[in-house]
Amino acid sequence: MSTNRYPIIYVRGYAMTESERDETAADPFCGFNIGSTVYRATVKKEAPAQKFVFESPMVRLLADFQYQSVYQNGLDILDPDWKPSPDANGNDVDGIPSASVIIYRYYDSGSELLGDGKAKDVKVYAQGLSQLILRVRDLVVQREGPSGFTADDFRCYLVAHSMGGLVVRAFLQNPALGDAKARACVDKVFTYATPHNGIDMGGINVPAWLTVNEMNTFNRDKMSEFLATPAVNGRMDYLPAAAFPPERFFCMVGTNRGDYETAKGLSRMFAGHGSDGLVRIENASLWAVDDAGKTQPVATAYTYRSHSGYFGIVNSEEAYQNLTRFLFGDVRVDLWFDVDGVTLPPDLPKDADVDALYQVELLAAPRGKRWYLSRRIAEEDSPACRTHKELTDPATAARRSIYLSTVFLANRARVKQDRPTLAYAMTLGVRVPDYQVNNKFWLDGHYEGSSLFRDTLIIEIAPPQPGDPAENWNVKYGWQTDTAGRASLPMSPKQLASGKLQFVVPLSSLGAAPAAPGISGKVRLEVSAWE
Repeated sequence: MSTNRYPIIYVRGYAMTESERDETAADPFCGFNIGSTVYRATVKKEAPAQKFVFESPMVRLLADFQYQSVYQNGLDILDPDWKPSPDANGNDVDGIPSASVIIYRYYDSGSELLGDGKAKDVKVYAQGLSQLILRVRDLVVQREGPSGFTADDFRCYLVAHSMGGLVVRAFLQNPALGDAKARACVDKVFTYATPHNGIDMGGINVPAWLTVNEMNTFNRDKMSEFLATPAVNGRMDYLPAAAFPPERFFCMVGTNRGDYETAKGLSRMFAGHGSDGLVRIENASLWAVDDAGKTQPVATAYTYRSHSGYFGIVNSEEAYQNLTRFLFGDVRVDLWFDVDGVTLPPDLPKDADVDALYQVELLAAPRGKRWYLSRRIAEEDSPACRTHKELTDPATAARRSIYLSTVFLANRARVKQDRPTLAYAMTLGVRVPDYQVNNKFWLDGHYEGSSLFRDTLIIEIAPPQPGDPAENWNVKYGWQTDTAGRASLPMSPKQLASGKLQFVVPLSSLGAAPAAPGISGKVRLEVSAWE
């Protein structure tokens, strides 16, 4: 069982109409209690879904980590008449336990059931989040204080879906929208399908003049104003490192537009390919920028899930596993692919103007599970892409280091399986690109769907034992084609200034294409202990 079970505050997504706000206000858990029994296993729409029961994030947090809700006698903690329930022995107690799930019910005032029926500005929601955090802090300190728990020790997790992530960012990034003491309480932030760079429909950003139901919340100029953060190259999907530690932020990105049924399919049509049906994939993650202008990716994982609905990202096993590993896991692994070089087909015309788009795919699966921690596939519009010029021009050398995803691993899974190591499989693939010669598609020698490289890397990690030196990690690897799926080759780490250990794995020779065209490089793993 995790020892860092801080309160989880859930911030739901956008409810556009009055009826949607009423529906939200009528739900005690604002959608966090909705599960699923179906799993889309194929991109073919006519194929039936597989049955896969996921009880809901709320139920699983209660069952797996013994969290509890804070509703008592029909009231929530913001009601002045709310009182905690007696303990197991029937004794009266104060406050709430640290392992509590609190729903930020910011749409109550915007419903006709409990309010005036009018949507509020995102700034109002951000200020309300600040007040809620301080209320939760006071109640947890009341309950946990006798064992030495103080207000300075208090921490909480923020978990947000869609626009809820923008509410969280407004609270964290804009000093005018909350109390600094409340911001200091936030330990980690997890977002599902948040439009960190706004929403584009038909390739056009939601206009600033579209003020009905606060729809302009997703306009980038409007975002810059409520985030108190200027755009960088016209984009808002970056997190100033001074606002919040970027290593403690996680973005869960959905890639399945086909199963998003809102507005009878019009939303997914206008959002287009490369979206979850509402938010474009390229707009759903973050980069961090420090005061010196140095950038780094925020931890990100991808899943073939839609923005919401039966196949939604929140009510999915994949997203839940990423959530709990991020909150309670033990090991963090950042996955990179460093490209050393690419070779062209030998019969391409010499001295021609050649370009191509290389698509890098990733499947990251923990041992013994039926789902992926991260899934980036060309057919699902989610691979990492680089052009031929980016991989060959010395002026763009930095683009050859390609961030793929971050996975978190948990010792509880290793203990449950009675295995001495944490292990997962990482399938890496690079599609043969569509070569363009003098701006025309080159057909000679082209085979659709073939790969420059494709192989599965097995990683087994044994973190240091208690009392061992921090660098005493035992990590082994093996490419499936070279070692029959066994991790038997030891890896020597390099200590990084960040405190992480870096492991470099050359690409397997058998996983590569037998001749030109080809690609050379290495997988780079940055590994560190995680809470």
